[in-house]
Amino acid sequence: MTTKLFSTLCLRDITVRNRIFVSPMCQYSAVDGIPNDWHFVHLGSRAVGGAGLIMVEATGVSPEGRISPGDLGIWNDIQTKELQKVAAFIEVNGAIPAIQIAHAGRKASTAAPWKGGKPLKQEEGGWTPVAPSAVPFSANHATPKELAKTEIESLLKKFSDAAKRAMSAGFKVLELHMAHGYLMHEFLSPLTNHRNDEFGGIWENRTRFPLAVAKAVRAVWPSHLPVFTRISATDWVEGGWDLEQSIRFCLALKEAGIDLIDCSTGGTVPDAKIPFAPGFQVPFSAAIRKEARIPTCTVGFITDPHQAEQILVCEQADAIALGREMLRNPYWPLHAAKKLGEDIPWPSQYERAKSKIIKEIFIWGKSKDFYHE
Repeated sequence: MTTKLFSTLCLRDITVRNRIFVSPMCQYSAVDGIPNDWHFVHLGSRAVGGAGLIMVEATGVSPEGRISPGDLGIWNDIQTKELQKVAAFIEVNGAIPAIQIAHAGRKASTAAPWKGGKPLKQEEGGWTPVAPSAVPFSANHATPKELAKTEIESLLKKFSDAAKRAMSAGFKVLELHMAHGYLMHEFLSPLTNHRNDEFGGIWENRTRFPLAVAKAVRAVWPSHLPVFTRISATDWVEGGWDLEQSIRFCLALKEAGIDLIDCSTGGTVPDAKIPFAPGFQVPFSAAIRKEARIPTCTVGFITDPHQAEQILVCEQADAIALGREMLRNPYWPLHAAKKLGEDIPWPSQYERAKSKIIKEIFIWGKSKDFYHE
């Protein structure tokens, strides 16, 4: 039996073994942006668990581009060297190693969620966030410093340098984070971009910097490897960024050499009314896929293998990204295959647990295999 979920996906010269992607999920567990054993085990276990593509969390292109002091970074050689180990382990276990590079913009300098997620002051290890406009995320957040034109130009180099480092670390897919109210989304949305120069105002100006990043990264990233972009297809607020603008933007991204759109929504403002429900973001993925004629990935409350399969069969997306469900169960792909009647290989080390049928009765002291169970 061949299901859509467990069919391969080809993007440029990369073949993903199935359509299950591990969504980039911040772990807030790095020190100075350097990955450690937690990241290695967290990401490696999901490769062992059978996912087709493993996306490393939003990784800051600069120290001030991190959401929290615990975020990963990719602005120096130490970080790059440690990320090599993660990418290599993912790849040797059959998955595609991918990484999302990002800048948090006005939502930077916050504590980890389990520490309250509050904005951090300088004395607490925080820093002054930067943004397209000096508009804070909420009344509790610091007012960001508005980026000067020269600073915007320097950010382009930081993104392209990060892409080069990701390549040297061994990643086969790069994703640009333009969603969830972070820096590049802040340029896109009229709710957060109040500039009156060539980077603000009309749609062409608000998209100027994100498109420049896409082009700069595509220019340094190998032509045989794909680049993804995660967007928030809507702000869920009247007068904000919406699906119509997203479709137009995705057409421009496609022209810039982007290979897949990772479709999410929201994150721009704290009081948006978002209709959370299973698969609530699928219609955005479907519309962008159809209208912009570009492959898409959908994400959001997708937990059941049959649900994921239906989305793909109905051509509403080309891949399924799982976030919280993968936190709950790193081996979701292996169990999903069984539910859908697929026979996929398990890691050799786990093969003896694949079948529920007991083929051998173990008697204490009579079978050497007993001691290895």
